[in-house]
Amino acid sequence: MEKLQLEDFTKFKFLSGLKYSPNGDYAAFVVHRMDVEENKYLSNIWLLDIKSRKYFQLTSFNEERGFVWLDNENILFSGSRNPKDKEKAESGEEFTRYYKINIHGGEALEAFVIPKEVMNIEPIDENTFLLTARYNVNEKELEGLSEEEKQKELKKRKEEKDYKVLDEIPYWVNGAGFINKDRERLYLYRANENKLQPITDEYTDVSLFKLNRDKSKAVFIGRTYKDKMDLVSDVYIYDVASNEVKKINRDEDFSYRYADFLGYKIICTGTDMKKYGINENSKFYLLDVDSGEKKCITPDLDMSLGNSVGSDSRYGSGYSFKVEGDYLYFISTERYNAYLNRIDVNGKIEKVIASDGSVDMFDVKGENILFIGFRGLKLLELYEYKNGEEKQLTDFNEWVQKERKLSKPERVEVETRAGHVIDGWIMRPIDYEEGKKYPAILDIHGGPKTVYGEIYFHEMQYWATEGYFVFFCNPKGSDGRGNEFADIRGKYGTVDYEDIMKFTDYVLENYKDIDPSRVGVTGGSYGGFMTNWIIGHTDRFKAAVSQRSISNWTTEFGTTDIGYYFVPDQIGGTPWDNFEKYWEHSPLKYADRVKTPTLFLHSDEDYRCWMAEALQMFSALKYFGVESRLVLFHGENHELSRSGKPKHRIRRLKEITEWFNKYLK
Repeated sequence: MEKLQLEDFTKFKFLSGLKYSPNGDYAAFVVHRMDVEENKYLSNIWLLDIKSRKYFQLTSFNEERGFVWLDNENILFSGSRNPKDKEKAESGEEFTRYYKINIHGGEALEAFVIPKEVMNIEPIDENTFLLTARYNVNEKELEGLSEEEKQKELKKRKEEKDYKVLDEIPYWVNGAGFINKDRERLYLYRANENKLQPITDEYTDVSLFKLNRDKSKAVFIGRTYKDKMDLVSDVYIYDVASNEVKKINRDEDFSYRYADFLGYKIICTGTDMKKYGINENSKFYLLDVDSGEKKCITPDLDMSLGNSVGSDSRYGSGYSFKVEGDYLYFISTERYNAYLNRIDVNGKIEKVIASDGSVDMFDVKGENILFIGFRGLKLLELYEYKNGEEKQLTDFNEWVQKERKLSKPERVEVETRAGHVIDGWIMRPIDYEEGKKYPAILDIHGGPKTVYGEIYFHEMQYWATEGYFVFFCNPKGSDGRGNEFADIRGKYGTVDYEDIMKFTDYVLENYKDIDPSRVGVTGGSYGGFMTNWIIGHTDRFKAAVSQRSISNWTTEFGTTDIGYYFVPDQIGGTPWDNFEKYWEHSPLKYADRVKTPTLFLHSDEDYRCWMAEALQMFSALKYFGVESRLVLFHGENHELSRSGKPKHRIRRLKEITEWFNKYLK
């Protein structure tokens, strides 16, 4: 077996978008791969024959990411195979072109073109579709305009690309860019008439919609706002036949996060955010369609819904909630694993898949379950779960296990204060020799309400290959252990810092082959904040790499997509009524104490932690004469390490590794 190479991740296959056919005989999923030369991701739809368990590539144009089943034999997907599409897009014209392909062979045929940027689409019948698409209050709808009016509107859009008018918050969103007055609007599209009909008003943003079994009604979550978006949302029912929309919840301060039909009832998840703030774990509710009465069916539940187990080796998305029969199936994060569960209308929860690792996405048909996930140190593959047993169906990434040496994380539990135990892991260097002294890297996760687990993480495996011990933990503030454990509001840099330092003490005391004079620290997002905080509070680390970080809570409040509500919730108050608290918890306050050589990595389109955060901390360190370096990635956002352009991801990992090599080796 050979050592892992830095660029091996560019050869990985990333699976997503798993969906059964209506009759359950087939399943389709998307396989993504990197094209380093073209510096982009290629995506194609693959098909699995459930009976034979054989799978094969269905499409080949390399742009097929989103799809839906039209019936048992035909798939609808979006793509761009028309040579004039690029010209139309450059003119400012929005459209989504759809193709239909038969799973038994033949070329994909153009189905229709919707004159909007479509986000999600579901068929009602062969000619009728429910969808969400981008809508902007300040732009005229192109549909229905004369050619002269259309060209006038396109000219206006093109001219306005040279400047931005902002009159609401958030005005930009990480990964989407400037979104002032943008909404995801609900539409009904009739393909045989080529007619697109808006359902919701122009100021309502629709986060998701679900059709009932006979597709006569849809339930959706909407948030209506002008000037400032709040986290409060509402649940609506749309009747397809009458074209009527009805809000079914009573007016209240509540954040709905998921809604679907479960039999004749509406099952929802959400929280009033009163006890633990915006990160409070959701509970399950039933909504009465007629009265709007909301009944909690899991009053004692304190479980994180969804998957927050970190990895830098996934791409794409899929179902994390799905109704099938009398149950709502859902993924949960518990401790350091992501499991599959199901709940009925009475609130009874059953664990369905409870193996260690991560269920990233799934689909259910009757008693049959397929899921895409991580198992051990294997990368993403497709699995079947049947009669209590898992069976791996694909082997896209098996070569990594067969051809590369990997380091298995060793889990430890560390009591950092009386009665408070955290999970942590240590990875030994590849070809480790007992008695030899090694450098080490402490890696801190983002969030903070996420978790590290025991699944494959490429950067850590590569550092182990480079001869480092790598250690990481889930300090207070992390997910998977209930609201109380995750709650660090007003305590950033205190109890969480204490956990991380006590964990570091444990590692150095129990792994004697780590040279304590050659230990580095890194992390991204919250991990970047903590890296900035650490270097201002201790000199124990020989080098640091701060990625997509936060350095100043006041600027984080005023420049980022979530800042104006996340920061008051997590720090407390606003910069006007609690400035000293903001400054007390800002790493920038302690920059004059820093002695640690620090590399800053940031992206100029990171609107979650804007580049001003790195620029301030970098400038401060330079001002005080600390060895520092800033690498700014153009055209990238907060997701650089997970879904950035291939060449940028290569450069990022090289920069980090070379910085540590310089100071720790």
